[in-house]
Amino acid sequence: MIADVDYPQGIAGTDTLPPYSIAARRTTGETVACESDEDSHARARPTMDMTTSPATNALQPLQRDVQRLLGRCLLRLQQYERLMKAIVAHHEISGPAHSQEAIRAARIEDAATKTLGTLVGQLFGSYVVTDGNGGKERDDDLPGDVISFRTRVQLSLSAQDYAKTQADLKDLVSLRNTLVHHFIDQHDLWTVDGCSAAQDELGSAYTRIDQHFEQLRGWAEHMDQARRLAAEFVQSDVFHDLVVNGIAPDGTVDWPAAGIVRALSEAAAQLAVEGWTPIVVAGRWIADRHPEQLPAKYGCSSWRQVVHECRLFELRYREVEGQRAAWYRPREA
Repeated sequence: MIADVDYPQGIAGTDTLPPYSIAARRTTGETVACESDEDSHARARPTMDMTTSPATNALQPLQRDVQRLLGRCLLRLQQYERLMKAIVAHHEISGPAHSQEAIRAARIEDAATKTLGTLVGQLFGSYVVTDGNGGKERDDDLPGDVISFRTRVQLSLSAQDYAKTQADLKDLVSLRNTLVHHFIDQHDLWTVDGCSAAQDELGSAYTRIDQHFEQLRGWAEHMDQARRLAAEFVQSDVFHDLVVNGIAPDGTVDWPAAGIVRALSEAAAQLAVEGWTPIVVAGRWIADRHPEQLPAKYGCSSWRQVVHECRLFELRYREVEGQRAAWYRPREA
């Protein structure tokens, strides 16, 4: 939470509010010897300009409280924008494994240049989605010759909540723009009533901004939790088997992606005689170089069963020294 701070500077950013002019002191009953032409013109103005006109002792505390309340709102809005940029930058990343950090850094840099309105627009349909409409996965933009990853965290809302949240955030952007660009234009801060009205509006504005900030913080916590779970999964044996060995959590095998198939292909390239390789010899060769690649890991009882189940090799039997032996070679594409 942000503590209330009393800002010493004036509304216009000067170190102090403008001092009393001779004309202003005349209205307070102070005795003056003379009045300059400039003072006469100032006294004749129909309205008071906050950047040049004096404030009475009664107004100065009110103006400074308006400063404090406005500053509190703007600080909270800056916190909100920083958190929004973090969510936009980190909720989705895709690309080659070796480039993940560079891609993430580029997304952070890109988000840093966006306005709040643009960030809100990016958030919807990307991070905030409607139930059953999480967006289609696209893999055509990922290179096929290197290991690549795509991770995405999303917050799914009902259609009604989605529309309401989107409208609420558009209102927040409008409130932010009003506070930053038009607040002084809308309030007469040189009257007690004007300052009181400004104080009331800033109090309500801070409540709205703070509610949005707490909502966004909840979303960020949700995203961080999902990312932690994803990181734990990436480091697990289950993930290793899925990516390296092609073995899904339910035990099914994606044979073209299986590590044991790559090992058999490598053995065939090294040991083939006239294009064919003895399965027993290939098994011993793989056991020396890739001991983790065993038929049992893939639900098979022998190397011959692996060759048969994967359907990626041709299998042939030959008589060798009076014994029947299995040979294999890669199927032609």
